[in-house]
Amino acid sequence: MRRNRRLIIFLIFTSLFCVSAITRAAESKLQVLITNANIFDGKSEKLSPGMSVLIEGNKIVRIDESITAPAGSKVIDGGGRTLIPGLIDAHWHTSYAYAAQSTIVTGDISEVAIRGAMGSKATLLRGFTTVRDVGGNPFTIKKMIDSGEIPGPRILPSGPPISQTAGHFDYRSLQATPTNPADPIDYWQRNAILLTADGVPEVIKRTREVLRMGATQIKISGGGGVSSVFDPLDVSQFTMDELRAFVEVAASWNTYVASHIFTDHAAQMALEAGVKSIEHGFLLSEKTLRLMKEKGAWLSIQPLLDDEDAFEFNDPFSTQKWIQVTSATDKIYSLAKKIGVNIAFGTDMLFDPATTAKQGKFLAKLNRWFTPYEALKMATSTNAELLKLSGPRHPYQEGELGVIEEGAYADLLLVDGNPLENLDLVADPDRNFVLIMKDGKIYKNTME
Repeated sequence: MRRNRRLIIFLIFTSLFCVSAITRAAESKLQVLITNANIFDGKSEKLSPGMSVLIEGNKIVRIDESITAPAGSKVIDGGGRTLIPGLIDAHWHTSYAYAAQSTIVTGDISEVAIRGAMGSKATLLRGFTTVRDVGGNPFTIKKMIDSGEIPGPRILPSGPPISQTAGHFDYRSLQATPTNPADPIDYWQRNAILLTADGVPEVIKRTREVLRMGATQIKISGGGGVSSVFDPLDVSQFTMDELRAFVEVAASWNTYVASHIFTDHAAQMALEAGVKSIEHGFLLSEKTLRLMKEKGAWLSIQPLLDDEDAFEFNDPFSTQKWIQVTSATDKIYSLAKKIGVNIAFGTDMLFDPATTAKQGKFLAKLNRWFTPYEALKMATSTNAELLKLSGPRHPYQEGELGVIEEGAYADLLLVDGNPLENLDLVADPDRNFVLIMKDGKIYKNTME
């Protein structure tokens, strides 16, 4: 009798497991057919008109002028609208973008994480299906997005950015130094929002710790910053030996180092050490930009201007540095484009949810220096090339990002209008993005 009961229980659980496995398999093979769409593939300057795209699971499996809808598939009539790849923000901060400065002063890691998780849905619904997170602790948010528990973009996390003492990411209070070796590290370092490291042994240890957390690339500060109180813009941070140690450890994990830098000397040191991505770089000279081109390095710069969308700071020192940096924005974009440096698009939204909501508007600001085609290519296929520097640490290698082609991930936006003629369409995603798909799943469809 007891054996029979055990056998019945075993058969019930086996049946449930089989049904669950069949259901998962069926879900992974769900098919969506988008018809009558004009395709910007992320690379070509000309649209491909009147095309159909078949998605199976999370991949694009066929693109043609006419595709017969498979039985049971969901058919979406594009209505002659423009289908583009999901957008990529190459300089994003999940942990900082939705937390006001007061949160960092009075809140805790739970509040930062909750705000970042809630905000990730808004990021996705602005059409940004992938972000390179270059500072913070988005690891749990990324895990929950990837598992489908919460909506949000794909995240390539750098983890906590690493600074020297008195560097850009040293946000300790004025009274926190001199330090005592016996003192514990401060709260935000303990919770991997940022880190400090001094000397080669500590640099090696901290870099390995961040890679152990799951970083896809390492983010450091090689020079002074705007939103920090104790470091002027002109200072170079970390010694050459320390910089080389960062690069060597990252290379041992087959990935790379990105460094926050504004000025020539700091950038030239970083490039000599092997840093692959200069974040910001507003004050770089032609000489440094030519060195970047020679080394194949990337200028990950943001369209920041002292305009109606200017970042605001609580201290006059940071405000003065902001003005100095943004007064060079026009020059650096024009010069980098002329020289042919690898340029990535990002936004660097920090501590201001209202400004964060303008993420698409910042992409539209590229109109000032680039054609709509150049800007959209930068925010799709070009940014995707930068992400590939993470090598085997890249978490999304089963398909291509930033393009519409067979075998690519089904990260797609259907735009009501032609952004290759009017880039301002991306500034208002609520109105103009009528379909948002990521990984083959539809997150928005206002045509139904």
